[in-house]
Amino acid sequence: MTFDMGISRRSFVKLSGIAAAGMGLSACGGSGSSDSGSTDSAPAAEGALKIGGIGPITGAAAIYGNATKNGAQVAVDAINKEEGEGKTLLELNWQDDEHDPEKSVNAYNTLKDWGMQILVGTTTTAPCVAVSTESNADQIFELTPSASSTDVIGGQADEDGNVTIPRKDNVFQMCFTDPNQGTASAKYIANQKLGTKIAIIYNNADAYSTGIYRKFESEAKALNLEIVSTTTFTDDSATDFTVQLNEAKSAGADLVFLPIYYTPASLILTQANTMGYAPKFFGVDGMDGILTVEGFDTKLAEGVMLLTPFVATATDAKTQAFVKAYKELTGTDEDPNQFAADAYDCVYAIWEAIKSADIKTDGTAQDLCKQLIDAFTGGFTYSGLTGENMTWSNTGEVTKDPKGMIIKNGVYEPMDS
Repeated sequence: MTFDMGISRRSFVKLSGIAAAGMGLSACGGSGSSDSGSTDSAPAAEGALKIGGIGPITGAAAIYGNATKNGAQVAVDAINKEEGEGKTLLELNWQDDEHDPEKSVNAYNTLKDWGMQILVGTTTTAPCVAVSTESNADQIFELTPSASSTDVIGGQADEDGNVTIPRKDNVFQMCFTDPNQGTASAKYIANQKLGTKIAIIYNNADAYSTGIYRKFESEAKALNLEIVSTTTFTDDSATDFTVQLNEAKSAGADLVFLPIYYTPASLILTQANTMGYAPKFFGVDGMDGILTVEGFDTKLAEGVMLLTPFVATATDAKTQAFVKAYKELTGTDEDPNQFAADAYDCVYAIWEAIKSADIKTDGTAQDLCKQLIDAFTGGFTYSGLTGENMTWSNTGEVTKDPKGMIIKNGVYEPMDS
């Protein structure tokens, strides 16, 4: 996920202005400030694989950092308990970057001093772009749960076909890239016949939203989806959406596609209800969290659809075991979100790759990095909470199927169930 202040996804710290209007963020897991796991540079357990983690556990984006921190810790604890035979196999040291690139680089250097061998993170995109440049130079293997911009992994062409950021060969993603979300959303809407006339409202000042929109528009045309209205906003104007909604309504749109974050989405739903406009609403992973917005009438989210790789209400044993462990760790009754599940999968994917390739964990970070790159690009597959038989290409991107979710009775439910 890409919550970015300046560059990309999760680009909503300016949404603090919206928060001041009464629609603030609430942290994941109640207070969202669980102190589980290491958050300082204390010495690691002797012989343990040293995994560093970086993300915002304080500040406006803390909902994401706490989720990834806690999800990763659940995985570390489970592996140590189930496979450690009384020994600590993995140790997690999580550093707070407050969703600030400079602080994130400082956190990275703190983890290097601690002896970090592998990095899970960073959580948000702008910091991850900065840190991945450092980890690439140092050749420390990095798997981010939620930083989805292609700038994180590099090697991707921009809209003009130019590659301005070279491929960072040590960096991989557990989340979908921004463009892939647009393509997948168009295909899902077309395959499920969810709408005949589609309106789009996106943030043209945010690379996350714009990247998804462009791919969605291109794929929608290829699939003969009719787009009847396309309107935009910026962070500074994300308080009044009546113009955009009136245009969509006048055009007869029966589905509104929202490649945006949950805070402006909550305002759109509120204002649509006020004006008596009730189309279907379809979002992407940035929508996850809409039920936590302070002051938002969650009844208005009833029937909202989105693509996300994880839902806590799934009934499979793996999901339910994770949800139980997550609640025990955080000491709350709050369900984990997709970012927690992605971080859990990051730790487990790394551990499974180490075992499958018979990688010795007492080597240098650089030795581990080379071997993990070979493993991840050499046919390794992983099945976890957020996907079955996941694979990674040498671009650093993950291949897994998105899942359609719908909000019913205040919870996420699989759309295909």
